[in-house]
Amino acid sequence: MLKLYDYLDSGNGYKIRLLLRQLQLPFEYVEKDILRGETRTPEFLARNPNGRIPVLELDDGSFIFESNAILWYLAEDTRFAPRSRRARAETLQWMFFEQYSHEPYVATPRFIVRHLAADHPRRQDLPRLLETGRAALAVMERHLKSRTFFVDERYGIADIALYAYTHVAEQGGHVLAPYPAVRAWLARVAAEPDYLALDAQP
Repeated sequence: MLKLYDYLDSGNGYKIRLLLRQLQLPFEYVEKDILRGETRTPEFLARNPNGRIPVLELDDGSFIFESNAILWYLAEDTRFAPRSRRARAETLQWMFFEQYSHEPYVATPRFIVRHLAADHPRRQDLPRLLETGRAALAVMERHLKSRTFFVDERYGIADIALYAYTHVAEQGGHVLAPYPAVRAWLARVAAEPDYLALDAQP
């Protein structure tokens, strides 16, 4: 059986839990508290030398880390995977965008607000992070004004990758009201069959 090492409040881990639920794949869930350093132990570093969750352990005892790589692995040959060469490239395009231009400025403010003390020095970064995050949301808004989903008018792993932190962006100080196309897309994703909430126990 698949085994997922994860932290329940993690959007990156949530991507995997959501897809596993929608694929109806059974798995064992192993919580690792990132705030207590549980991903920095020698035992965990043997699974992922980068010391981060999520990590997926396969039936043969091997491991895959990096959330978007895990999404791609799980989606292979399913309805969530892109069908054409062009769609594969566009899916990767949005998944790279999520990690480079979106997550650092949408997920990081949420982490700071939810998990760091009110006087923590990193709170000084919030205005800059939120400004850059708004630019990423604006890119998404322009794209979604004329589309139902991100790639090929089909719900897929590009949507899952971007949904994870976008749908909880307001927990970090972002305001989604100026992005009606994004909000409509969020509602469509949440209406997909076998949807799983971020804070739902696996």
